[in-house]
Amino acid sequence: AAGLRALGLEPGARLMIRMGNTSDYALLFFGAIAAGAVPLPSSAQLTEEEAEFLLADAGVRMLAMADELAIAPPPGVQVLSPAAIATLRTHHEPLDYAETAAEDPAFLIYTSGTTGRPKGVLHAQRSAWGRRPMYQGWYDIRPDDVILHAGAFNWTYTLGVGLTDPWANGATAVLYNGPRDVTVWPLLLEKFRATLFAAVPGLYRQVLKYNDLRAFDLSHLRHGLTAGEALNTALLEQWRNTTGKELYEALGMSECSTYISSAPGQPIRPGSPGKVQPGRCVAVLPVDGGEEPLPPGATGLLAVHRSDPGLMLGYWNRPEEEALVYRGDWFLGGDLAHFDADGYLHYHGRNDDVMNAMGYRVSPLEVEHCLSQHPAVAEVAVTELAVRDGVTVIAAFVVPRDPDEPEGMDAAPLLAYAHEHLAAYKCPREIIFIDSLPRTANGKVRRRDLTQWRQEFGES
Repeated sequence: AAGLRALGLEPGARLMIRMGNTSDYALLFFGAIAAGAVPLPSSAQLTEEEAEFLLADAGVRMLAMADELAIAPPPGVQVLSPAAIATLRTHHEPLDYAETAAEDPAFLIYTSGTTGRPKGVLHAQRSAWGRRPMYQGWYDIRPDDVILHAGAFNWTYTLGVGLTDPWANGATAVLYNGPRDVTVWPLLLEKFRATLFAAVPGLYRQVLKYNDLRAFDLSHLRHGLTAGEALNTALLEQWRNTTGKELYEALGMSECSTYISSAPGQPIRPGSPGKVQPGRCVAVLPVDGGEEPLPPGATGLLAVHRSDPGLMLGYWNRPEEEALVYRGDWFLGGDLAHFDADGYLHYHGRNDDVMNAMGYRVSPLEVEHCLSQHPAVAEVAVTELAVRDGVTVIAAFVVPRDPDEPEGMDAAPLLAYAHEHLAAYKCPREIIFIDSLPRTANGKVRRRDLTQWRQEFGES
């Protein structure tokens, strides 16, 4: 904090972090908050084009980046090299904490929404305090726990479960910063004697598929934690049968982190992420309006009360989008759900077109905007496509500009173009060529009908 302040980072100024899961990333994040500045954790997967958008949209004043992720910043943005970051740890006397209050800004996370560009979710200084219902309402955290998290720091799941909560409880946080390798996780679980393991369901599926977990000493592991996407019942049973451990699920969002979960001491109901965490006020409201919560069994929009201390301050410079998510005293994240008579929540997907890619929310508009710039594309619509039970991928349905030309029906250039301009988790896995897009009477694309059209038109 003292080093950042000495370099001219003023309270309220934004510091963007473009690095891997290093200890410097964590120290920069909390150091900036301690100095009263607003860190912006960004994904190492972002392309230069995507990173430049965040720099401009957030009005970033300082950029800390790893050598392998170096980009040319716009004028007025001060760059922190790895060498400069290293000096911050040793060359300054500690400062007093900045005079910040509970409602002051703490950090900024970007997430996809219903528009074509990511939006900043501004969190308050109270956000760490607002995470307390998760301690026993989800993972039964203890001071002697060793938590291994399989995510990256740019994600609220990792910043919270993988770092903030262990530190707040005196526990140990273990994160991985090496190349992608699904065989590394049982090795790390064994080596560090992890007591809790946190990941998305997709990673649990890969760990079970590509590792013989019975060959590793997992005796210290108390249970696993999962969030980011729905937990398939078959995957839960496979994990139980293989490890003899439980897997506790949670439902959350970038704007509030998790607020529904299963937990030790509470029977797991397969197909449900659990119940409302103790201390939170959550309801299901009618889709077409009103603030009166629906009774058990009725499906509506999942809502969190505005008084929740973990709820965001708002969207960064997006007053129109912010107005759409509040209804009186309630915040609505766009998820459809119902509560059963025993208080368990049952999730019914999104009420909008936002997709879920390995736990990351991705706007189809953002992917469509990218692919529409390719000269071979006349029209494009993007949606999620189920490839097997519990597994979906992002698929792009493309009307070619010239279907008679061989390159007009070639998926490879379009996939390469997407990877050039979008983070890997946003890129479509499938390109499906069709003659025309399904539309409503007023011309709006019916994305939810695209999966049915796949069988009729075939795939590339």
